[in-house]
Amino acid sequence: MRIPDLALPSAAAALLSRLPAAPPAWLLAASLNQLARRGVLPADMALLTGRRFAIRVLDAGLTLRFRADEQGFRRDQENHAPDLQLSATLADFARMMLREEDPDTLFFHRKLLIEGDTELGLIVKNLLDSVDWSATPLGRFMAV
Repeated sequence: MRIPDLALPSAAAALLSRLPAAPPAWLLAASLNQLARRGVLPADMALLTGRRFAIRVLDAGLTLRFRADEQGFRRDQENHAPDLQLSATLADFARMMLREEDPDTLFFHRKLLIEGDTELGLIVKNLLDSVDWSATPLGRFMAV
C-alpha cells in the first residue's frame, strides 16, 4: 500500500501542536527500546550514548525529544538543543519507515531535513537503513 502524499488537515495540526509532547516522546523512546531488544533496531548504544535527538513532524506541529544512554532511549525532559534533529511530514516519515522511500531520496528532495551533528546524522541514517521495518507491528499492519 503506497502512502498518499497528503498533509494532516490544519485543524488536526492545530490540535496536535497544543497537546503535550511528553506522551508521544515517551512512546517513541519505549518503541525504540523494544525494537532494539528484539534485534530489529541494531543500535550501537556506544555511538549514541549522551546524545539528544528531536523528531519534528512538520505537518503536525509536533516535536518529539529523546536521548540515548547506556540503557537505551529515554524521553528528554530537558529542553537542551538536540545533537541531531530530523524533520519531515508524517507521510514522509511513514514512507521512510515502510521503505517506500529511503532517507537519502527524501533528503535530496528536501522532504527530510537533517540538522545538527553531521557524523551522528550519518550514523542514524545508516541505522534507519538497516532496520527491517516489515518485522515491526507497523510494517505488518501496512502489509495487510
